[in-house]
Amino acid sequence: MTFWNKLFSNFGLIQITLPQVIMILLALLLAYLAIVKKYEPLLLLPLAFGMMIANIPLAALSAYNEGGLIYYLYRGIDLGIYPPMIFLCIGAMTDFGPLIAAPRNALIGLGGQLGIFVAMGGALLIGLALTYIIPGFEPFTLSEAAAIGIIGSSDGPTSIYTADRLAPDLLPVITIAAYSYMALVPIIQPPIMRALTTPEERVIVMPQSKKVTRKQKIFFSFGITLATLLLVPAAGSLIAMLMLGNLIKESGVTKRYIHSLQNDLLNILTLLIGLSVGATATAERILTPHTILIICLGLFAFAFGTIGGIIIAKILCKVTGGKVNPLIGNSGVSAMPMAARVSQKLGQEYNPHNYLLMHAMGPIVSSTIGSALIAGIFITLFAS
Repeated sequence: MTFWNKLFSNFGLIQITLPQVIMILLALLLAYLAIVKKYEPLLLLPLAFGMMIANIPLAALSAYNEGGLIYYLYRGIDLGIYPPMIFLCIGAMTDFGPLIAAPRNALIGLGGQLGIFVAMGGALLIGLALTYIIPGFEPFTLSEAAAIGIIGSSDGPTSIYTADRLAPDLLPVITIAAYSYMALVPIIQPPIMRALTTPEERVIVMPQSKKVTRKQKIFFSFGITLATLLLVPAAGSLIAMLMLGNLIKESGVTKRYIHSLQNDLLNILTLLIGLSVGATATAERILTPHTILIICLGLFAFAFGTIGGIIIAKILCKVTGGKVNPLIGNSGVSAMPMAARVSQKLGQEYNPHNYLLMHAMGPIVSSTIGSALIAGIFITLFAS
């Protein structure tokens, strides 16, 4: 081989394919949404960049190029390290007080899990129906449907953790769908909230929550950890790290850790997850009919999670004689803290004297715990 032949044969530009070009353009679109529209930029920007470099021929920068930089960074996801560590950081930022003060609001978080089962059932049924319409279309397996369903949790780390164990081939599109819909919370949820609540319900002022002591929060963290490890051990790494982070925050004796967990470590992990997951989004894995179906199912999952939470909140409103504002039902999904901010904003739109933010945090926290437990059950039942 001559010098020039050898040189040109190593030009990625010569070997690039149309599907790879499409993926690079899609990556640039995601980067635009992150930079210009500010949709989840801390995760979406490195994810978009990882997607772009993974689809450049000969660069060997996808997560599947053994021995390359991204290959080793991806081990943190493949070995189940990054998502629990994210939960550790989230725990250090979370106040379990609203949930402990009003445990009935945990039911709203339970209702928010409706989206998981709607998406899972939809994946199985629609996937099976499409086998009769699209020649060669492979229906989703139970494990794949379960991984798709977890998009309905609206919890990015839980979606990544579950997909990696149940359907690693679907990990890129599940992650993109989960974080994209989380970023669109202020757009997706308000129309659903308005449609399912009455003007009278929207102006309800909730009574101030009772004071929760530090001792109660510490007991809560230990209790949930022990119960999870004994009953749903597959969810143990997520819940244990979440509770450890909260113990660090509430104990009052580990203040040096708190700033690092809430800021430095969280930022580093978010960067590594975004870059690593983006580098799995190669053309052959993304440009399939399954991808479009998963994106659509993710939207249904998120919508039905919101619906489920609001329905439970409306029931609690009736049972308590009007002490629960159904607008906090949108916080039955785990989009922390964005869903609570939507509750607050919409509540003040109808009643300027309404302050729903802290009341909405209880359902979000319970939803985060609940979705992690459901993920653990799915992994136990469906992992090969």
